[in-house]
Amino acid sequence: AFKVTKGLLEEFGPERVRDTPISEIAIVGAAIGAALMGLRPVAEIMYMDFLPIATEQLVIQAAKMRFTSGGKLKVPMVVRTQYSLGRAHASQHSNFFPAWYMNTPGLKVVLPSTPYDAKGLIISSIRDDNPVLFIESALLYYSVKGHVPEEPYEVPIGVADVKREGSDVTIVAVSRMVHEALKAAEELEKKGISAEVIDPRTLNPLDRETIVNSVKKTGRAVVAADDCKTAGVTAELAATIIEGAFDYLDAPIIRTASPDMPIPFSPPLEQKYMRWAKDIVEAVEKIV
Repeated sequence: AFKVTKGLLEEFGPERVRDTPISEIAIVGAAIGAALMGLRPVAEIMYMDFLPIATEQLVIQAAKMRFTSGGKLKVPMVVRTQYSLGRAHASQHSNFFPAWYMNTPGLKVVLPSTPYDAKGLIISSIRDDNPVLFIESALLYYSVKGHVPEEPYEVPIGVADVKREGSDVTIVAVSRMVHEALKAAEELEKKGISAEVIDPRTLNPLDRETIVNSVKKTGRAVVAADDCKTAGVTAELAATIIEGAFDYLDAPIIRTASPDMPIPFSPPLEQKYMRWAKDIVEAVEKIV
């Protein structure tokens, strides 16, 4: 539907690129079976909204098999999905809830924000011997461009990236919000505020060391993500900072996240629902 896999069928053939019925639990279940038999399947769930249908297979089965088999079994599979927040796809086709899965032992959760990271992380995910949930922002498909080398390369799972260095405040942002954070950092620079922008790239495992070290340097933190505020990604990021850098904080941590409500279908209301660079700027100005 999003042409992300365009050309794969022609290049690799119908034995390796399979069409499936619209049954998310069957798609993921078949991928688990293929992985157990020695393949490295990539299962695609068109919208993240439909991922809960397959959660039993992904969380209760795939993520547990290495543990429950005493390491005798491995499930090297990737489940790719996307969220369409910002594209007027309404409350049933726009949801983003990575926190549901980042607390699942045995399941890695990856969220690229740039084309370079997307290629390197998908290669690392396919080569990983554990199940990986690979979440993309559909809005970034059409709004972000970047250089991507032709040759294969890996971006390591579990390693955050400092997208911009700074000294006055740390902004930790996830997926689409990385680009809003970078825009905010540019605006803050005009006001004499130096912002460091960190992209975790992976939520499980989370590179806590990079985040904590940055906050120890700057003394202030804003965390930003597209999911709802209550029990969301920003809550875990804030907790990470509290546990690792509390004595270094010069101001409270501020979370920039979506409100706890269904996503509106109306484009103007959806834009109001979403968080943007201006929201991050306002958050930073409260604590600097």
